[in-house]
Amino acid sequence: MKKALLVLLFSGATLGAASAQVEIGLKISPSVTNLRAASPNGDELKAENAKLSLGGGIIVDYFFGQNYAFSTGLELVGRGGNVSYFDSRNQKRYEQKIGLQYLQVPITVKLFTNDVATDTKVYFQLGGALGGSIAGRIDGDKYYTDPLSGERSKALKHAIIPEANLRLGAGVEYQLGQSTRMIAGLSYHRGLLNIDKYFEDSRGIQDAELKNSEFALDLGIKF
Repeated sequence: MKKALLVLLFSGATLGAASAQVEIGLKISPSVTNLRAASPNGDELKAENAKLSLGGGIIVDYFFGQNYAFSTGLELVGRGGNVSYFDSRNQKRYEQKIGLQYLQVPITVKLFTNDVATDTKVYFQLGGALGGSIAGRIDGDKYYTDPLSGERSKALKHAIIPEANLRLGAGVEYQLGQSTRMIAGLSYHRGLLNIDKYFEDSRGIQDAELKNSEFALDLGIKF
């Protein structure tokens, strides 16, 4: 009985491995990012201009059906944007250009159509990503000088480290050879966490809120 059970389990594992398909690739993602800023009094903290960023990483698609895949990998992405805040002490508005770099792991599902043209499929991607900030700049500098006190602080410490976001994307895959595919798509990434660690603590803006947003062009190749 034990032998029969072991054979059955081994056979199931073998069939699962045989039916599963893993595709690995690389991608580059130029993007437009901005910070969604908010405060209870409205004008204390406001979003200003967006910024151009560049990201990329490794794609890992694990297929559990012909047209369904769990998609993950490892990504290095840039986010941020321009924000302005009103300082009540001298009745003056200041602006900061914030740039943050994140290392993150996507956790998504990809749904593929059948061929819509020769060797071409459309995909839809839904899920999210978990990661953390590894570098930061304010006005192009790794350190920020307070305009009133003159104190310098590390730019990265102005934002919390963890980050979580939702992802919605779509694109096409074009098969070039037996296992080579080109990818082109668009995706939207919406940050879920308030990353502010400066405006409430140092500028006294109660319930200050900063959240990431990103629109990315995803270009890649799978092998």
